[in-house]
Parts: sequence; C-alpha cells; structure tokens
Amino acid sequence: MELGLVGLGKMGGNMRERIRRAGHTVIGYDHNPDLADVHSLGALVDKLKGPRVVWVMVPAGIATQITIDELAELLSPGDIVVDGGNSRWTDDEKHAEQLNAKGIGFVDCGVSGGVWGLENGYALMYGGAAEHVAKVQPIFDALKPEGDFGAVHAGRVGAGHFAKMVHNGIEYAMMQAYAEGWELLEAVDSVTDVREVFRSWREGTVIRSWLLDLAVNALDDDEHLEKLRGYAADSGEGRWTVEAAIDNAVPLPAITASLFARFASRQDDSPQMKMIAALRNQFGGHAVENKK
Repeated sequence: MELGLVGLGKMGGNMRERIRRAGHTVIGYDHNPDLADVHSLGALVDKLKGPRVVWVMVPAGIATQITIDELAELLSPGDIVVDGGNSRWTDDEKHAEQLNAKGIGFVDCGVSGGVWGLENGYALMYGGAAEHVAKVQPIFDALKPEGDFGAVHAGRVGAGHFAKMVHNGIEYAMMQAYAEGWELLEAVDSVTDVREVFRSWREGTVIRSWLLDLAVNALDDDEHLEKLRGYAADSGEGRWTVEAAIDNAVPLPAITASLFARFASRQDDSPQMKMIAALRNQFGGHAVENKK
C-alpha cells in the first residue's frame, strides 16, 4: 500500500520506518528538507496513486488546520485523510465535515508509543466510518504491536482522539501516584534504598507497569533525580479530559488533582501557599517564613 505521511519528527519519522519495514511505500513530507522525501504537500499528493491515503502527524491546532486546509484543495473525491496527531476530538468533527464536502474521507487516530514505538509498535485508537477505516487498515496493522491487542476502532469520527485523551488523563494520574510514593519513600530515614524498592515492584505486584519500568530507568540514570528541576509541562490533553468530565458530569478526582499538581510545579513561590501560611499564622499563631 502507498501512504503519504506529513510530519516526520520523533513520532512521524519512526512511524515511516516501521511502515516501510512492513513492506509498504511511504512518501514523507516535512518542513525540514533533510527529513522529507518530497519538497511540498503538492508533490506528495502528485506522487501517490489514487485513491490516496494521507496521514497527518503535525502538532494539534493551527498546524493541523493549515495542513487540512491545504489537503482539502489538493486531494480528490475518494481519498482519505488520517489525523494521527493529538488533536481535540471536537476539531475532528469540523475536519471531517470540511473534507466530506469535497468527497474526501476522514479518520482520526490517537497514537501512543513515543520513542519506543518503532521497535515495540504503537497503540492506536481510531475513529471514523467503517469504509474509511478499512482503506487505512493495512497501515494500522503495520503500526500496531504484535498480537491481538494494541489497536481499536473506537467509534465514529472523534472517538479515536477522545479515547487517546482519556488514556493520557489516566497516564497523568498514574505518574502522579508513582511520583508521590517516590517522594514519601525518599522522605523517611528507615528506607535506605528507594530505587531498589521501585525495582522490586516490577514483578509480582498489582502496581507493576511500563511506567514503573520507566521510573526505574530514570532512577538508574539519576538515583535521587538531583539533576532535574521539579517542573512538569502538560500537553493539553489532561485539561481536555477534565473539561470533558465537567461537560458530562463525570467525577475525575485523581486525574484532576494530577493536572493541578503540574500547575503547582511551575510555581517557585506558590501564591496559594503564601495565603495558607498567613491564615495559619492568623488563627493559630503558627510560624511563617519570610523571604530573604
């Protein structure tokens, strides 16, 4: 099968290689000419035989919208666009409507696997009409991990990115739990080898996971994480998960708390904690620490 792939960064570049290893032809375009197989989107479309499938792997938001707009003018009825970035599911609905007006199909696909996906495969969650998914299926099969699991047709347009968004929300909460447990273990004198405690949990426990494996890898590199600053960004998907929970009246206390913990990580001197310290001093005479 032939595939056009737009965006050849860390994820897209490795995906191109994995698809090629499965015997498919991939023509890639990227703004970086050192990575690209062709010099423009127009050249990419011209190189593909119809009906075409073009997979978009660029940052969510404006970059994706610009790419969709351009493809809408370049592609023909019967072609398919796959958005494999981290787009918001509500954008998928707009993109599907925009492309459908020109007879072009649309599939959204949440992709998980990061830098390990080339060798291990990518977990895929896709949404769209069955006939559109069927045209892309050989590529899904090439990208997914070996075995029966790792890929799902989650539902109609938007379902793939919605499922990936919830996946990332769960990821936030799991990482937060590991981080809090690690900090508590580090805080007590009785536990003398926190790294080995984490390592021991990798077998026989109910909390073993790939994230735990990665935590041990990080501790092997820097046992007490002394080289790192306590700052964590968020991709936006945690926020969208919490917003969707509010819209659907679904309680997500763990995921919401993990998102707010990331916000707290960006404050060198928390304004909230200033107020709490002031109040404790006012009602109980508790000591406060003044700025030096």
